[in-house]
Amino acid sequence: MPSALLWTLLSLCLVCLVLQKTDAQFREWCIADEQTPEEELQKALDWACGKGGADCSKIQKNQPCYYPNTIKDHASYAFNNYYQKFKNKGATCYFNSAAIITALDPSHNSCKFESVH
Repeated sequence: MPSALLWTLLSLCLVCLVLQKTDAQFREWCIADEQTPEEELQKALDWACGKGGADCSKIQKNQPCYYPNTIKDHASYAFNNYYQKFKNKGATCYFNSAAIITALDPSHNSCKFESVH
């Protein structure tokens, strides 16, 4: 009987280890929704970099996130910066329906998108 109890405990420990998730599995980023028209993305980008308080310095010319130089890519960086900076204070990834949450890291080359737990 003690042997069966030991096997049961070991099995439970194994199940717990298998089900345990790493921090990386809980990371999320806020990016521009590809279906949003550019005019709407531009309005949301302007808000995020202005009144929203996102740090948009890295999407300026000669900075690591300037390329690709598209409204969608710049908006994704700005939306994510705003979201990561303020989500613990109640901010959302909405931007008037211009943004979505993704579990795939949108970082590319030297452009790193933050992800705060």
